[in-house]
Amino acid sequence: MSNAHTGTAAPLNVMSMTPTADMAAATAVTAMTRRTLLGSAVAVAAGTMATPTAHAAEVPRLWREFTRTPFTHPQIPYIGRAGCHGGAERFPRRPVVADVRDFGAVADGTTDSAPAINRAIAAAGRAGGGTVTLPPGTFRIDDVVRVDRSNVVLRGAGSGRTTLYATKNLTELIGVYGSRYGGDKSSWSWAGGLIWPAPRARWESLVTAIRARAWPFEGWTGNRRDEWRTLTALAPARQGSWTVTVADASRLRPGRLVLLRLSDDPGHTLLEHMCGGGPGPEAYVWDDKTKLTSYVPYEWPVRIARVHGRKVTLERPLPLDLRPEWRPLLTTHVPELSGSGVEGLTLEAVETPQQPHLLDQGHNGVVLQCAYDCWVDDVTVRHVDNGFGLVAASACTLRRTRVAGRGSHHPYFCREGSHDNLVQDFTIEERTRPAPAGTQLHGINVEGLSSYNVWSRGDMRMGTFDSHRGLPFADVRTDITLNNNGRHGGDASAGPLFGARFTHWNVRVTNGRAGLVRIDGLAPYSATVGIDEVREFDQIDVPDFTGDLHTRLESYGSPGAVRPRNLHEAQRGIVRGAAFPNGVDR
Repeated sequence: MSNAHTGTAAPLNVMSMTPTADMAAATAVTAMTRRTLLGSAVAVAAGTMATPTAHAAEVPRLWREFTRTPFTHPQIPYIGRAGCHGGAERFPRRPVVADVRDFGAVADGTTDSAPAINRAIAAAGRAGGGTVTLPPGTFRIDDVVRVDRSNVVLRGAGSGRTTLYATKNLTELIGVYGSRYGGDKSSWSWAGGLIWPAPRARWESLVTAIRARAWPFEGWTGNRRDEWRTLTALAPARQGSWTVTVADASRLRPGRLVLLRLSDDPGHTLLEHMCGGGPGPEAYVWDDKTKLTSYVPYEWPVRIARVHGRKVTLERPLPLDLRPEWRPLLTTHVPELSGSGVEGLTLEAVETPQQPHLLDQGHNGVVLQCAYDCWVDDVTVRHVDNGFGLVAASACTLRRTRVAGRGSHHPYFCREGSHDNLVQDFTIEERTRPAPAGTQLHGINVEGLSSYNVWSRGDMRMGTFDSHRGLPFADVRTDITLNNNGRHGGDASAGPLFGARFTHWNVRVTNGRAGLVRIDGLAPYSATVGIDEVREFDQIDVPDFTGDLHTRLESYGSPGAVRPRNLHEAQRGIVRGAAFPNGVDR
């Protein structure tokens, strides 16, 4: 499948504002009234419908509703600022400061170049950032490549020209990584990469803990999850608000990355809120979902855009309500990796048979951890256990990525509280070897309270829409072609498959299988719009919640005909108001 899509005039670039820019710049964009907005949507729809197609173009009722309440719609999340720098179309271009050959790397396919590449990255970090180049050729690596300094870009000559050939796995290089949840599972099944962008201190603490068999917490607040301090308490506010009122603004400044921290109460009303609330979530048994409750408190990293007295404007709108019973705070966190990228290369692992389920040795691809405003562009991974990962990573973009070779467990995974990420123009190729007995294939995974993530313009020749329990919510899959032959996972103690505001929008299912794509009978307060007619076979799931799920199914059997075609692209023009400079036909 080609990833090309119908082009339109570029939207007004409100997304490129720096975090320190006064949000008044966005006010000019919001001059269009909601009445004008709705009229524009209808006019574009009318123009679109005049053109004969295989299916008459449809503007779903859900879209018309969303344009009136874009930040608080009950079924569709606002994901218009997902990705690096609010989903900017261009990544920062940093000056070249190092060539790996000057540090001893040799593109002969036999010399271990990992030490030289890591020395070049460290030198770029000491210089305050910059680009480290990898020329065409094959570089053997016998260790992890650590992009562990902010504002450092590792850039090859293109995914078809520069190859890193990885000869060892993470078990050999670091050690056995067990699970903090118990059992003999390998955490290399869902963590760690042979290219591993993560802040240096975080990476070192993880490795130390793994080698001591003191399995670490992998998120934003340290191994014991107590390495943080309060910056300020927050007044009550509603989901979708861009501005919050703080008790003390003295330690806040524009551009600073902070954590919004929400704790649950004994009645688990925070978890219920993530599911949309109401009788179903209230009747759900939460106390025995020990893996799920280990993910709480909910931690959402966000940059501060403006401070005016005690009023603080955020880079993105609030993902949830702020209620006193959840003790809303802004806190410190593990120092993030920011402004770094991996570009233009192929990572090829030595080809070994895929291991039985949850016993992966760690032939893993590129995994971003505790990263914010970072990116991966034009990168292929081949013969990996797990392809591309987001672990406690937020506001990152994976663009033009590809998983190829003998088959993988998780081609893409998104976990441990990862939010606001964008995976765009991605491909999962058919496996080149039959799947060994006892292995599993998932697909594009999301779990662990991860929210407001987007998968857009995808070509999935195998896999599934893997919601791996752990109550992910407000995530979007849009404009994707899928051969739906994978299976979802998730331990029963991880709780629900879905929270509220999950949306599948314009999905072409080539084999007619419904599992985890048609979610109107599974996900509370969610939307399935513009998918092929599908039926249940091989995997039939039941809803986690009783009663009315308040879900919506529209334009069923009409993939490709719905307008807007791509939900993320259509939302990119909205900032602190309802403005669609280009209407809805995207």
